[in-house]
Amino acid sequence: MLTEVSIEPWGTSLRYSKPVHRITLRNSALTVVLTDLGARIVSVLAPDRDGNIADIALGYDTAEAYDRDPLFLGAVCGRFCNRIAGGSFELDGERFQIPQNNGPNALHGGPEGFDKQVWNAKAIEGGVELSLISPDGDQGFPGQMEVRVTYRLSGSSLKLNYHATSSEPTVVNLTNHVYFNLTGDMTRNILGHEVQIHASRCTPVDATMIPTGEIASVEGTPLDFRMPRLIGDRIDDGFEQIQLARGYDHNFVLDGAPVAAIAYEPSTGRTVEVSTTQSGVQFYSGNYLDPAVLGKGGVPCARRTGFCLETQHFPDSPNHPHFPTTTLLPGDSFVSATSFTFGTR
Repeated sequence: MLTEVSIEPWGTSLRYSKPVHRITLRNSALTVVLTDLGARIVSVLAPDRDGNIADIALGYDTAEAYDRDPLFLGAVCGRFCNRIAGGSFELDGERFQIPQNNGPNALHGGPEGFDKQVWNAKAIEGGVELSLISPDGDQGFPGQMEVRVTYRLSGSSLKLNYHATSSEPTVVNLTNHVYFNLTGDMTRNILGHEVQIHASRCTPVDATMIPTGEIASVEGTPLDFRMPRLIGDRIDDGFEQIQLARGYDHNFVLDGAPVAAIAYEPSTGRTVEVSTTQSGVQFYSGNYLDPAVLGKGGVPCARRTGFCLETQHFPDSPNHPHFPTTTLLPGDSFVSATSFTFGTR
């Protein structure tokens, strides 16, 4: 299935005084709009069961709005996505400090993470490659890191491939923070979506959303999505983990199924299936979306109007030696792949 790729000017990053581009990938099944500001997904245009096309990704209308974005809408997050406790970790006997931008913790690589950078974009067969050089000491991380993310359309799938190398020992954890609302109506919440996650365990968190280090069974808890369940069924449950997160914001330890997670919206029939080579997925129910932030068409990005399935290594891994390692050594490569496959039922 032929993919058309276009790259066109789309304003300026005021933060860095750099031109920003709008990138469109289109085939007969999907249209996906990206931008080189934060290597972001801007829009996903997908049909419902009756063939009606709608945009199912939260985002903004202008590059300048992405410059100010506090919600990581559609962004590639790094160098280290999710949280690092106290913004601090030790590597080879040396302690490194990342700016704390989420209470006492570092979130998504710090306040000037990959989501704020203007990446280099070039068209490739079937999609686009976005690349970035993160200098030694960037946000406190050691080593110069070279990063590439490719987006390709393949039928009804959007395929993401990540690649990173470093000049010194460092840590890395990359994800995409796209928020979906499969209704295509961003005034509606996502509580009526059905979600299934092929994970029998999760990593519980403390009051600052840092993993306790435990890898716990989901059985008998509101975090059990092994069978399809509505997001809204137990989202306000009295279970401690739900109360701490104000809903779902948890890392699920994937069981290795070919499809990691599936979401389905009954009124439109739209589905998205997530496959990944990563060991975890963060299911986030948009608990801290903010109606003061206006998205496309001036619609408020209200609480629980989007959900994320962020494929990743586990949060705070550098401080938990028994978690899958996020250490990247010179001469080695970080490589991961994730695909979002859209359909109807």
